[in-house]
Amino acid sequence: MEFEEDDAVVLHDKHSEFDGQEGTITQVVETMFGDATYTISFEDGQEVGIAADQLEAADASDDEE
Repeated sequence: MEFEEDDAVVLHDKHSEFDGQEGTITQVVETMFGDATYTISFEDGQEVGIAADQLEAADASDDEE
C-alpha cells in the first residue's frame, strides 16, 4: 500500500519506541529503486526511513477497537 503526506498511519516496528502508535506522514521520499520511504511524526517524536510494509492505515486499526 502506498501512502501520501498527511495520512494517518499506525507503525508496526518492534524495534521502535513508537511501535503500535498512530502518527502522521510528514514526508514521502522515493528511493533510487522506485520504492517510497516515509517520515512519520508522533506526539513524542518522529521516525525516518520507514517502509510501507511497516505501516497500516489508521482507519483500519480503528475497526479493531
